[in-house]
Amino acid sequence: MFWGRGVGAAGEAVGEVCFNTSITGYQEIMTDPSYAGQIITFTFPHIGNVGTNPEDIETITPAARGCILRADITEPANWRATQHLDAWLKSMDLPGISGVDTRRLTRKIRDGGAPTGVIVHAPDGDFDIPALVEKAKAWPGLEGMDLAKEVTCHQTYHWSETTWTIEDGYGALENPKYNVVAIDYGIKRNILRCLASAGCNVTVVPATASTDEILSHEPDGIFLSNGPGDPAATGVYAEPVLRDLIETGKPVFGICLGHQLLARALGCTTVKMHQGHRGGNQPVKDLTTGRVEITSQNHGFAVDAKNLPKGVVETHVSLFDGSNEGVRLEGHPVFSVQYHPEASPGPTDSHYLFKRFTDLMDEAK
Repeated sequence: MFWGRGVGAAGEAVGEVCFNTSITGYQEIMTDPSYAGQIITFTFPHIGNVGTNPEDIETITPAARGCILRADITEPANWRATQHLDAWLKSMDLPGISGVDTRRLTRKIRDGGAPTGVIVHAPDGDFDIPALVEKAKAWPGLEGMDLAKEVTCHQTYHWSETTWTIEDGYGALENPKYNVVAIDYGIKRNILRCLASAGCNVTVVPATASTDEILSHEPDGIFLSNGPGDPAATGVYAEPVLRDLIETGKPVFGICLGHQLLARALGCTTVKMHQGHRGGNQPVKDLTTGRVEITSQNHGFAVDAKNLPKGVVETHVSLFDGSNEGVRLEGHPVFSVQYHPEASPGPTDSHYLFKRFTDLMDEAK
């Protein structure tokens, strides 16, 4: 049990407690749909220093349950800030707690795995500890949870906004070269922007979209997004569709949950990780080129690379723990990576993957 000071919205939240090692991009992290069902511990102690704004969000409605901080929220000091982080948390109905020894908590997660926990912000100081412990015990955990249905879009839409520049802010796609369907398992806005900046006119469809619905948009390529939850649960309805799409011969590019679902559709298995990878400093080796890239990641499940099916080739590995970070299907324009190449937040080493995707679409035309 950790005591601290309540921040953000009053109330309580239960979920899996994880930690993120990023030193920037807390607003993007809190609005990443992949954090559905999770309480985020920030290892970086100074959170709030750039404030918040309506542009740096990855989805309109955050799916994270709340946050845990070391220090009180820092006063904003950035020219783009429009709102204090504490006020933003209140507006999003997100509770938080500051003043926690996050180094100690992170060590517990590192050694014992990601636990279920409850955070409570009670301004009146009235805490029913036994009831809160029982609430944590009763939460089922992420294994077996299909959370993609909770964060996916409810109807198809089109996306044409491009990435941000300091001179002009966000731009607009003017001369699209490719027609891409993105399956939304919990997609982040900056992924869509990176696709648009690569010349893709993007049609976003719900996670439950059928093969016929996806192909009705006549895509040159298909993108499988990031998302939360257990890929085995989401795979019940996603894997048959992905197998159909692979058979069409169209280029397929998956990331994060999309990577796990694609791998499962190819016959791989996925496993729950001890603590997962969450942060913007994750080193990954591209086995195709031999290059090492620093990546942005957020996942608690991984593809088991010990027994890959025939034709499925491991392309990327984590230099932290050797876990799988990417696969491709021999003889087909199909590949995926475990991390977030759009880097929001994080380094931009992996942006080359969007060109790899467009090159495959060029070859297929």
